[in-house]
Amino acid sequence: MESIQSIKQRFEIIGNDSKLNRAIEKAIQVAPTDISVLVTGESGVGKESLPKIIHSLSHRKHAKYIAVNCGAIPEGTIDSELFGHEKGAFTGATQTRSGYFEEADGGTIFLDEVGELPLTTQVRLLRVLENGEFLKVGSSQVQKTNVRIVAATNINMMEAIEKDKFREDLYYRLSTVEISMPPLRDRKEDIHLLFRKFASDFGQKYKMPTIRLKEDAQSVLERYNWPGNVRQLRNIAEQISVLESDRSIDATTLLHYLPDASSRNLPSVIKDEKKKSDFSDEREILYKVLFDMKADLNDLKKLTLELMAGKGSEEIHKSQDKLIKKLYSEEELEQVQTPSKEESQEPREVELLPSHEELEEETIFIDEPHYSTKDKYDFAEEIQEEETLSLQQKEIELIKKALERNKGKRKLAASELGISERTLYRKIKQYDL
Repeated sequence: MESIQSIKQRFEIIGNDSKLNRAIEKAIQVAPTDISVLVTGESGVGKESLPKIIHSLSHRKHAKYIAVNCGAIPEGTIDSELFGHEKGAFTGATQTRSGYFEEADGGTIFLDEVGELPLTTQVRLLRVLENGEFLKVGSSQVQKTNVRIVAATNINMMEAIEKDKFREDLYYRLSTVEISMPPLRDRKEDIHLLFRKFASDFGQKYKMPTIRLKEDAQSVLERYNWPGNVRQLRNIAEQISVLESDRSIDATTLLHYLPDASSRNLPSVIKDEKKKSDFSDEREILYKVLFDMKADLNDLKKLTLELMAGKGSEEIHKSQDKLIKKLYSEEELEQVQTPSKEESQEPREVELLPSHEELEEETIFIDEPHYSTKDKYDFAEEIQEEETLSLQQKEIELIKKALERNKGKRKLAASELGISERTLYRKIKQYDL
């Protein structure tokens, strides 16, 4: 069995972090077997190195090794890519095609971003893991394959299972052995080593002197959170190598290449449950405000009806006081009720709500002599009914004119009226036009 150090040199893995060493050690131990492996870790940590180590140390090392990025293949074609298809299976299938599982027979297939697989493809993959059988798209003939599956993902698989985005039985078949790759922020001592390696590689590639970091720049490098992990570090090393003429980099220069360096060091994580509860609380508050507004409106209606019914002034004042106390705070009432020194010297004219007799005098303009005290509200209902009928008639006339002007084309008529086509259909059916 090869040592961890020799494996690092062979696959150009930089770093001495204990978590990284443990991940490589597990890959070396599991390589001679045929059990499936799931590699987990954030995007950009270098998960693709472990499947290569596993394949190269297994008895399948002379057979094919195929790496498939499941997240980069469209959902409609992924079954065909993985399992192949028969001629005429779908539009454009002009000939029979072998899939990755058929091509990798006897070797290893690496399924990167396996968490992005559609549920229908997950069922097919589960069958391959259980008995090595699969069906080509458009075929009824069962085929056998002997492949070693190594998968990788950067998502939380348990959360995906809870949200019904990933099958639980498939997860347990894939993760017979699970290997976790640590993020770069947990490998503080390895960050500068990796930067020096990348800087040296890019210096040779672009035929330029290798850049060096000053001590303050090294401190900044180690304190940064590195959300993009090793991939981001490599990208920044390449940018600095190409753009900076001064090959000695200080902290100020380095900070220009680190996006949101100050905020990234203090990440704020908000869970989905917290977001849901916040939205729920806001909705409850909104409902309460609406109900309170409805209650206040009902009280105003009640007070208006009492005034129109000509109840005693004492009862009206009681209702009025009750409503005022409900709508205004004590501080607001004190500001209104407590007069200033200038106001207290002059007598104030108090405006009272109109009496029943005054209300009757104000409504004399309605020329309906047959109304009695008993049916004093009937005139309002009749006026409202007449207005409603008048508006309805106007609406019918407008719809007819719009249809005539547009020669019966409902879409154009709806656009002219400023309503949706669906609303116009409903109006036509409602008015039997």
